[in-house]
Amino acid sequence: MNDMIQAGAQSAQGRVFELAAELFAVLATPMRLRVLSALCEHEKSVNELLAEIDTTQPNLSQHLAVLYRCGVLAKRKEGTQVIYRVQSEKAVALCRSVCTQIAIELDEPEGVPAAESLLPAPPLRRQQMTSTTQKDSTC
Repeated sequence: MNDMIQAGAQSAQGRVFELAAELFAVLATPMRLRVLSALCEHEKSVNELLAEIDTTQPNLSQHLAVLYRCGVLAKRKEGTQVIYRVQSEKAVALCRSVCTQIAIELDEPEGVPAAESLLPAPPLRRQQMTSTTQKDSTC
């Protein structure tokens, strides 16, 4: 019985990781991050988004469709215009948090300890992190 409970917990944990990976895959495109940033404050039509984001209409529409299908965005029609808005505030908060941290690190690269950094470590810092990690194996 205990084995069945553990197997069920592992299966549920595996599903959590799968769904998280799917969300991260959707958000792993710079264009989609730009779209979310443009829609953070209020809803916009495709034409308004095109005026803000340097891309083509077909490319933008493709990214909007992915974000819509995944539940990150919602849309409505107003005459001939399609208006998009954020549906998942949690996804936007996640993106905002990560992008803000990266902007801080870009502005002050030496001000963020390597253990707290989201940016890939430069080679020298990576070597220092590796030697530190090898000394402390409790992580």
